[in-house]
Amino acid sequence: MKGRGGFIDTRPLRGSRPFRDLWIGSLASQLGGQIATVAVLAQVWELTGSPVGTGAIGLVTGVATLLFGLVGGTLADAVDRRTVVRVSTGGQLLAAAGLCAQALAGNRNVVVLLALVATGAACAALGAPARRTFPVRLLPADQVAAGLALSNISFQAAMLAGPALAGLVIARWDFPAAYAAQAVAVALSMLSVIRLPPMRPERTGAPDGKRRAQRGGWRIVLQRPTLWGAMATDLSATLLAMPIALFPLVNEARFGGDPRTLGFFLSAVAVGGITAGLLSGTVTRRRRAGLVQLTAAGVWGLALAGFGLGGPLWLALGCLAVAGAADTVSVVTRSALVQLETPDAYRGRVSSVEHVIGVAGPELGNFRGGLVASATSAPFSLVSGGLTATLAIAVVAAVNGPLRAYRTPSPAPTTSSAPAATAEPASASAPPA
Repeated sequence: MKGRGGFIDTRPLRGSRPFRDLWIGSLASQLGGQIATVAVLAQVWELTGSPVGTGAIGLVTGVATLLFGLVGGTLADAVDRRTVVRVSTGGQLLAAAGLCAQALAGNRNVVVLLALVATGAACAALGAPARRTFPVRLLPADQVAAGLALSNISFQAAMLAGPALAGLVIARWDFPAAYAAQAVAVALSMLSVIRLPPMRPERTGAPDGKRRAQRGGWRIVLQRPTLWGAMATDLSATLLAMPIALFPLVNEARFGGDPRTLGFFLSAVAVGGITAGLLSGTVTRRRRAGLVQLTAAGVWGLALAGFGLGGPLWLALGCLAVAGAADTVSVVTRSALVQLETPDAYRGRVSSVEHVIGVAGPELGNFRGGLVASATSAPFSLVSGGLTATLAIAVVAAVNGPLRAYRTPSPAPTTSSAPAATAEPASASAPPA
């Protein structure tokens, strides 16, 4: 753990108290979010008994995320990012309290429930671009990838534990307790951002910032080959090979529709992701981030094609675990590359572009997979999607030399390991975001 081997790189947790506190707060928030997600799904089904009703959860969440994520990116490059995250987290806390209140009141109106879900999603999206910029401001450049790997581990752990915990809470204490758990978790997250150091965006161009305001995140991405290459790689992988929507069809056709098998599919992806996170030292210390991302994304596509080819359950689960591990490596390296390559004055807006691609790509990829499967079969959709994604990633690698050759910055001199953002007196005990 502490050496320079392949295990998880814990230097960010050991060396930065702000990042450590922020990581703990984020883990709590993610766990609470998973509990609330299951509770909302169960309550909407109880109120409507319709898949259209449960589908509306994704619709309102997706629309709110896309709209307010872009607004959040602009705000993150205009005002103190710490303030944006504080306000947005406060909004999430109010939304969680509203969900708890409607459950206690015995609400039977699904519109009220969906409105509260949309409010919470909008607040989360508003602060997401600013949150994405925190690791690069709180950590030395050579530890940013390791910090993002640790954040990914917390997300995967919440994905594994949250739904099971939600089932236990709902079964024993019903919906109010689940929403109360989310509210407590968001409150813990709020504590982790209250004492953050100032995170004002760095100015470029004219002192009044007018020049900076004229440029949007998309323009910056398109002007830098490393940025558009990293995002094109991610979009190719998710848009062409997202498998989640096909899991029920594969389970029905190949394994008799056993619901336990369906759960194994989802767990296998998460197990692969956590395993890759625990061994992330093998990649976070490698400076060839662009090449690592391209390779991992290609492995993702090939693993999902292997899942679609059939075979025994152990082989199917193995392919999904490999895909989950490759996805974790790709996400961590891409996120580090994007943050390190983007000038601080534009990080908020570029982060909002990354956030939109990260939300829209998987959703559209699941839709694409369902359409192809309805016209052909689930195995054909998986195999063709995985191979097409791998081919598209190979094309990006072939035409984008800067991405292939990209190297993360060398470790900073050891005379002062504290990043500039944490050097201010007011932030001496500040927790991370």
